[in-house]
Amino acid sequence: MYKHLLVPSDGSELSNRAVQSAVTLAKSLNARVTFLYIQPEFPLPLAGEGAMLVPESREEFAQSTQEQAKRILGQAEEIAAKASVAAVSRTSVSDIPYEEIISTAETEGCDLIFMASHGRRGLAGLLIGSETHKVVTHSQIPVLVYR
Repeated sequence: MYKHLLVPSDGSELSNRAVQSAVTLAKSLNARVTFLYIQPEFPLPLAGEGAMLVPESREEFAQSTQEQAKRILGQAEEIAAKASVAAVSRTSVSDIPYEEIISTAETEGCDLIFMASHGRRGLAGLLIGSETHKVVTHSQIPVLVYR
């Protein structure tokens, strides 16, 4: 069956539950896990009433997202370690998460992508779209969606 799961996480409650379930599945399959956190790229400055709005410097933004990645991936690794499941973590920077998820799964040799669906529906789902839906649509690797 599956021997190497890619588990993207954004640190949300649903994503954390998906991490736990993925580790449980990996243990039952004697599989290993690669956790993935995708850091957003530095946002472009926004113009607001004649002023440029930049929330923080590029360096501060990078440091903040790196710390967030370290925290989220550390929690996932801890869950895997407690279950005696072999796991590694990867992080990357991208504003197109679904492409990064698929690319990482291919690069790491994963045979299953196990990810949460945040369940955007209606107008929000139509306008924002779903990264999970995009992964399911574009991936050649099987995708298990946790809800």
